[in-house]
Amino acid sequence: MPRSGSHNNPATNSLQNQSVSGSPERYSSAQQLLPLYEEKMRNEGLPAPVIDLFATYFSDIANKATGYIHESTISPVSKQHIDHINDLARYTQTGKEHAKEAVAIKLNGGLGTTMGMQFAKSLLPVKDNLSFLDITIQQAISMQEEYGGSLPLVLMNSYNTHKDTLNELRHMSGLPQLPLCFVQHKFPKIEQHTLEPVSYPDNPDYEWNPPGHGDIFAALYLSGVLETLLRQGRKYALISNIDNLGATLDMRILGYMAEKQVPFLMEVTERTESDCKGGHIARHEDGSLILREIGQCPECDIDTFNDIQKHCLFNTNNIWINLAALKEHIQQKGLPKLPLIRNPKPVNPHDNSSTPVYQIESAMGAAVSHFADAQALITNRDRFIPVKQTNDLLKVMSDYYLLDTTGMLKMNNANITQNLQVQLDPQYYGSFDSIYEKFKEGVPSLTACSKLGISGDIIFNSSISLVGDVSINNQTGNILLLPDNLTFKGAVEIK
Repeated sequence: MPRSGSHNNPATNSLQNQSVSGSPERYSSAQQLLPLYEEKMRNEGLPAPVIDLFATYFSDIANKATGYIHESTISPVSKQHIDHINDLARYTQTGKEHAKEAVAIKLNGGLGTTMGMQFAKSLLPVKDNLSFLDITIQQAISMQEEYGGSLPLVLMNSYNTHKDTLNELRHMSGLPQLPLCFVQHKFPKIEQHTLEPVSYPDNPDYEWNPPGHGDIFAALYLSGVLETLLRQGRKYALISNIDNLGATLDMRILGYMAEKQVPFLMEVTERTESDCKGGHIARHEDGSLILREIGQCPECDIDTFNDIQKHCLFNTNNIWINLAALKEHIQQKGLPKLPLIRNPKPVNPHDNSSTPVYQIESAMGAAVSHFADAQALITNRDRFIPVKQTNDLLKVMSDYYLLDTTGMLKMNNANITQNLQVQLDPQYYGSFDSIYEKFKEGVPSLTACSKLGISGDIIFNSSISLVGDVSINNQTGNILLLPDNLTFKGAVEIK
């Protein structure tokens, strides 16, 4: 197999290599440091192609590459030039004919640290006492029962979530078979000032980071799971985050992929105020589609990045890929080197005063520039229901969404045209356990709510209704237990 990154997309190269010129002395020092990383990764059992790939990223970091994608090198993508899922009904029958050739691959590497979690996020109860993993399994079983074949589900776990996930799967009742599981790779963290491999004896696990979901392609290939899926007759995969319960195998999109022989498709949707930091698509100056994440945007372009009118479409991280095309791409060109995301962090994610490091990461959607004839498709909001913060968790727990017997999560109110924005006071509602405590009597009805803000310590119940734009502010300094059968509208100050 060719050396990692031996053939790269020209557009990707030009963006990847944007940097401030590094001194020859710095580069020489980096070359001397590289064997330390190679030895550390070999000792951890990482495969040679992954070590090669890391080496190319490390050289970029040593040469002060930022990974920035400047506004001057891209142009916005117009909604008028991209197909919409609502216009794909004619492909449904074709999709059903290819259903046994499709598989859902779920990214299951997160710990939910933004919500104060220390365990696999997919095990968090989120709807009707079911976890993300429960509902994902339910969706897969429903697909299997309707179309036959093996369970159409694969999980990419991280070294943080693999053990907990396998334990949970083994104890599930009624599971027809275990889904395929594989573990993504990991990269050593880079000490910012010396570029040396960081050392953290108190917890050596903190010396490593998952390299982002861009690792999906290398991990699929090197684990042998890609070959297993192809032998099973799987040709098309939907790759999505396990915390996005709206990302299901849609027959319209599958039929569209099959008929048009699309090798790579990214589902995008219209940005709202709450999505301003989401990675948006654009066109590179060579005409190819490109993905720009917030971490790839220089400070001088942040205002333009956040302009949801100019860059109006963002990546849902629902990625469809032709598995045979992926295999051929890797065999011909090596592991894809996706644009660098240089993520500055403290080595201990729970201690901001700990040693500053760089984490090398990449986004799988960036592979859109690696495949000729790759496409974007505008999708509906009910296919993008991520849970990144407690604001999102509350919305999914509420009646804003309904869960049917097949595991499908749908908006309760068919007349909803905009994304409900929820802003909870992080002091009282910032962690997952605080949400369960404040809403232990039930979540208020949000079907008629268009915007919600909650400040202060309040205990809610399910008989409360919130209508229109609602803000509730408890200024008493005490815990407020709301009585039953209240309806809130507008701004409510409680003193």
